[in-house]
Amino acid sequence: MKHTYSVVGMSCSGCQANVERVLGSLPEVEKITVNLAKAEVTIEMSTHIPLEKLQEALLKGGLHYTIDIPSHGNKTKKVPIPVKKMKPKGNGVYYCPMHCEGDMTHDKPGDCSVCGMPLVEEPQAAQQQQYTCPMHPEIITTKPGSCPKCGMDLVPLKPMESQEQKGYKEMVKKMKIALLFTIPVFIISMSDMIPNNPLLKLMDHQNWNWVQFVLTLPVVFYACWIFFVRAWKSIVTWNLNMFTLVGIGTGVAFLFSILGLLFPDLFPAEFKTEYGTVALYFEATVVILTLVLLGQLLEARAHRRTSGAIKELLEMAPSEAILVENGVDKVVSIHDIKVGDLLRVKPGDKIPVDGKLTEGNSNVDESMISGEPIPVDKKMGDRVSAGTINGNKSFVIIAEKVGADTLLSQIIQMVSDASRSRAPIQKLVDTVAKYFVPIIVMISIITFFVWAIFGPYPAYVYAFVNAIAVLIIACPCALGLATPMSVMVGVGKGAQSGVLIKNAEALETMNKVNVLIIDKTGTITEGKPSVERIYATEGNNELDLIQKIASLNQYSEHPLAEAVIKYGKTKNIQLLDVKDFEAIAGKGVVGTLGEEKVALGNLNPNSSFFT
Repeated sequence: MKHTYSVVGMSCSGCQANVERVLGSLPEVEKITVNLAKAEVTIEMSTHIPLEKLQEALLKGGLHYTIDIPSHGNKTKKVPIPVKKMKPKGNGVYYCPMHCEGDMTHDKPGDCSVCGMPLVEEPQAAQQQQYTCPMHPEIITTKPGSCPKCGMDLVPLKPMESQEQKGYKEMVKKMKIALLFTIPVFIISMSDMIPNNPLLKLMDHQNWNWVQFVLTLPVVFYACWIFFVRAWKSIVTWNLNMFTLVGIGTGVAFLFSILGLLFPDLFPAEFKTEYGTVALYFEATVVILTLVLLGQLLEARAHRRTSGAIKELLEMAPSEAILVENGVDKVVSIHDIKVGDLLRVKPGDKIPVDGKLTEGNSNVDESMISGEPIPVDKKMGDRVSAGTINGNKSFVIIAEKVGADTLLSQIIQMVSDASRSRAPIQKLVDTVAKYFVPIIVMISIITFFVWAIFGPYPAYVYAFVNAIAVLIIACPCALGLATPMSVMVGVGKGAQSGVLIKNAEALETMNKVNVLIIDKTGTITEGKPSVERIYATEGNNELDLIQKIASLNQYSEHPLAEAVIKYGKTKNIQLLDVKDFEAIAGKGVVGTLGEEKVALGNLNPNSSFFT
């Protein structure tokens, strides 16, 4: 049997090929023909295929087109579409931001099997621009055009927040809540050190202990609950780390404080204050947890800086390109470009892929790759790289490397791999934590038995309190702060100075560097050319020479021309009118000043430039 359907949404030969590929893969389809001009598809099938199945196949293939079935007469009847929203696709590669698992990655989000921290997704190396209808947001496509429902022009879809951004914002929120409740608990606990404690004029000591207990609950059970979850996982999997001791120490301190608050009579007088209440550890619990949370926030912030650098690289690549097909220019997605395609690059546009000029000439800003601020002249046969910026002329290139094969994609991948590297000091911290945690737990147990056997009456109370003291005092909050703090400060200072830190090991190794060798002047200069002095040969007037050069360059867009004009303004030079101005690529400029023809550029005896 043979059926013809209308397909709404196809706009180019790429759409035509995609529809043919997706629908042609169905087992019932024997032959398929797609007519782009009529927006129709004719299918010969062994058995009847329901329209819903065809629509579902298109959606699964990532094609958000509308299929209409013909009705009686010349009109078509539109069938409701099970529209699905496209979710933003990342790389699908997740890793631990603490690098506990080295280079190991995961294909699903979750928590690190070693430290329990949420895995973060590696930034996608190629972003595809999506478009949506302002009236029908369920319509999402990778092509610009009009809405198939209402006809309105589609608008670019703003990228949704990444999981990492959401996690960072959630951590900031928890940090604010932790500080909001920790500071009052700390003040209440330390108020005994204030002469004539003013808080006791409002309530007695026991009531203030209850206030501490209530204020501690949001910190323990909301803001920092994740640390207890990670501690439990580390014990179950026997991957002992900092969170193990943090969870055990603060957890036992919190439980001890509740016990002392509810049952003070169980404790001897030596453990009570002058007010008859047991000395509690609510402030130690919340302060330690908040400090560790601060360390995690600083680590996340440092990771965001590195991810931000990768995202800036991603933004260098355009999402669309102009495909020259049969002499006609078409705007296509960068993902639809194939090797051998001819692409037109307009003035000021970013070059979409690596290729070679086949038509025209221009100058290209390659500073993002070479670091050199001055654009490079390009002519037919010269190669260009993706992400570099075209100057003031249009040209056509033939695509030689696309997708992950381009130089920009390789740079992005290198930076992404480097962001997962580990500093040697982090390995030392992991090694210390691996042995430090069980040693402290063992010392705490030994302390309990020593006091229980040799301590005064009530021996078990003394044993319990001192065992807890060992855990609390040994809680390695400094161990949790030192590494993320040092990484954050190093990466932050580097970013402020315009230096991208390749990896954490390089940052640590810089401590030993005492000689810096660089090979590009643009690396340590302002990146803009300037004129220091113009020398006139004998018989020429220097100011007259500056006036001619600056006047001739006023119509040129070359960075050197801009520098000359700026130098002329410092000499109060009045620019003259120029006639018959012409810029010759790779050579210079010519023009007529008054009755005199003036040329400025390269002196090449084999060139007719100055004739």
